[in-house]
Amino acid sequence: MTTASPQPSRARLWLVLIPAVVFVGLAALFWRGLSGKPSEIPSALIGKPVPAFALAAVPGLNVPGFGTADLKNGKVSVVNVWASWCAPCRIEHPLLVELAKRPDITLIGINYKDEPENAVRFLGTLGQPFAAVGMDRSGRAAVDWGVYGVPETFVVDGQGVIRYKHIGPLTPEAVLGTLAGEIEKAKTPLPGP
Repeated sequence: MTTASPQPSRARLWLVLIPAVVFVGLAALFWRGLSGKPSEIPSALIGKPVPAFALAAVPGLNVPGFGTADLKNGKVSVVNVWASWCAPCRIEHPLLVELAKRPDITLIGINYKDEPENAVRFLGTLGQPFAAVGMDRSGRAAVDWGVYGVPETFVVDGQGVIRYKHIGPLTPEAVLGTLAGEIEKAKTPLPGP
């Protein structure tokens, strides 16, 4: 007497395949998101006014803190979010020192979740390019700006509208290319409502 080998039912086969298909789909989605250029992640704040904030000066830096009103002065501002503990911030810093020499912008810093004495030492060692530096020890202002991590750099037009966001450390190519172009665009006011 021969017995036929039991064949798995189609329902059982689908129960095995569904998790595998879902896994492959999610893996493809994550791979696509992670393999892109993080500096090109769009920001929901582009074209919107800077958030309401006021940051105190970093003690010992001898430059003022700043707030929302300071970015509505009619001049393009480049706002860099940095920290002394951030290795990529150290790498991009010479580019900020050069950028600060441009007479057509104001370079401003947000010191993110840092100890004041470490921030002072960092800038004392590498150069202090900022016209103002706000101390954001809690990280609250950075969250309001939509910061993912440091460093990040924003171009803000003279009316206080965020016009561009660069995620990650600046590179010479970014400063001379994209950032320079966005600074020029920010000099032209956005059309009114």
